[in-house]
Parts: sequence; structure tokens; C-alpha cells
Amino acid sequence: MKVALVTDSTADLPESLRQRLKARVVPLYVHLGGRVYRDWTEITPTEIFEKVRQGVAFPSTSQPSPKDFEEAYREALQEADHVLSIHISSKLSGTLQSAKLAAQTFPGRVTLFDTQAASLGIGMMLFRAHELLQEGKGLEEVLKELERIRDDHFVRFSMATLEFLRRGGRIGGAQAFLGTLLNVKPVLTLKAGRVETAGRARGEKGAREQIFKDFLAWGKGRGRIRAYFLYSADSQAVEALKGMVLASGLPVEEGLTSELGSVIASHTGPGTYGVYAYSL
Repeated sequence: MKVALVTDSTADLPESLRQRLKARVVPLYVHLGGRVYRDWTEITPTEIFEKVRQGVAFPSTSQPSPKDFEEAYREALQEADHVLSIHISSKLSGTLQSAKLAAQTFPGRVTLFDTQAASLGIGMMLFRAHELLQEGKGLEEVLKELERIRDDHFVRFSMATLEFLRRGGRIGGAQAFLGTLLNVKPVLTLKAGRVETAGRARGEKGAREQIFKDFLAWGKGRGRIRAYFLYSADSQAVEALKGMVLASGLPVEEGLTSELGSVIASHTGPGTYGVYAYSL
């Protein structure tokens, strides 16, 4: 059975990698300044941040419609027997629900997978699915591996400003103000598909060291590890973190380093950086 891959734009995959994986990517939407833009194709995070600095109201985002997914599935099923559709956590977005509605048009031919992740957490699972399909593995074996990665992977990230989280309702105004005043940087993770605090640190260096310390604790005793690094607007912090991780002495290989797309960046702001990793 030939299986085609579909995902959504919050996987934050560069165009070159999308083509390499032969994956169809359904875009989410950014609402900014009275206009609606498709993620990754019609607006960049840099453009969003510049417009906000100029006084435009903070952006909001929305999920694809079922029709968007239906079109992607129809195209994919012209070339394959089945679709494996891999998506952002259902606790963070209604994207998976739109995909479920669209899948009803093709009974028995679309399998949905909730990564309980975002950004390169989705991307790394999509990459692994492609790798296994290329090796001739069947759908059930691919799903079993994706479930293993979903249940046992590492993710930590931090951000330069808490204002985008505050505007999106993720934290309260007082917490954001105190964090800015005291130069406290949150170290965040995802648990069961939701964003949670993994710690707090004073300044960017402190946050980076905390992420690295957590990575060492997670990676101890593991075999081969793939690490995926993400950033928004400024790559300096993530390059420093990447250097630490790759020189950690653990058996780590770089899977990908990529900038966040416009939808994820709309909720995290400039200066966000972090790492996803899983063991093989």
C-alpha cells in the first residue's frame, strides 16, 4: 500500500524539505491589520514583528477549514492508496478537528495522527514517518514508531519577550510585567499536548543553561539521538544552544535547524528558541 503524507504549516518545514519529503502542507492563517495571510507563503515572522512595532494590533491565528484538508487529501489520494495526516496538538489548535471532518469524505483512506507537539516536534515525526515509509515499513509499524516518539521525546524552549504570550491569553498581565521587570525567562515544555512551565531562569544565558541541563538529564544513557533546533527572528541564541548540545558528549546528530513559521511565531514572539529531540 502506498502511503502519502499530509501535515499542516505549523510543522515549520522549509520548502526544500517539504519537497524532499513529498508532503502536502495545509496552511493555517494569520490575521493581522485587517488582512488574512497563509502561514509560510504570504507573510513572514519578521514582517509580523515589524508591523507590531509600527503599532499594528497583535496578530491572531486560525486553523485550516475542512475544505482545505479535503483538497489536500483528494490530491494525495490520486497518487497513493492511503493518507497519513500528521498534525499539531489538538490541545493547541482546532486543526486536527478540521482534518477529521475532511477525512469523512474518504472513509477508510485517511489516518490522522495527533503529535501532541508543535513546530519541529511535528516536523521530526513527519521526517521519521517518511524515512520508515522509504524503508518499506507498513502503516501500522510507522504509527507505532510515531506513538513511541510522541510518548518519549524532549522539548524545551524559551523566549525573549512574554508580551506575545500575554496578548494570546497564555499568561496574565502581572506575570508578564514581573517577568520583564526582573529579566526572568521562562523555560517551557509541552506535556500531553499543552504548554507548561519547566522552569524559570534569570536572563537568556540562564535559560539556555537550564535547557541544556534538562537535555543532559533526559539524554543520559540513551543511544543515538536526533535533535531539531528552532528559533524566531534571531538565530544567535539557538546557535549557542546547538553548539552546547552537539558538544555534550551524548550521541547527538542534528536533524534540522529552522525558523518558526508565522503562526507559531505569532504566539511566541521574536527571540524564541528551543530544541526537540528523540532517540532512535
